[in-house]
Amino acid sequence: QVQLVESGGGSVQAGGSLRLSCEVSGATTSMHRMAWFRQAPGKGREGVAVIVISGSITAYADAVKGRFTISRDNARHTLYLRMDSLKPDDTAMYFCAAGMFRRSLNWYAPAAYDYWGQGTQVTVSS
Repeated sequence: QVQLVESGGGSVQAGGSLRLSCEVSGATTSMHRMAWFRQAPGKGREGVAVIVISGSITAYADAVKGRFTISRDNARHTLYLRMDSLKPDDTAMYFCAAGMFRRSLNWYAPAAYDYWGQGTQVTVSS
């Protein structure tokens, strides 16, 4: 079992910044990648950014490229999402997720992940 606990959400004005954290615990040795997803009211869960645990390869959704940065601190067992130049469209519940390797599933597919946190709310006002 892997446990994920997000924090760092809040309310900011457009153009502001936030850093989300996801504390990771449990049996993580079989995990291949970790990601951040978001879900706005009435919409599906959207992949935001992913990091491959071995090698630190990253990828981002087009909507956040150049504004968001995913990173991890192995010593602190924590995944981060730095969000700059926030826009009202970034308003959503943000979730971190961890998954084993699945060749047939893209990183932005929720089905590619085995464990999820409870989410942290981000609200961006114009």
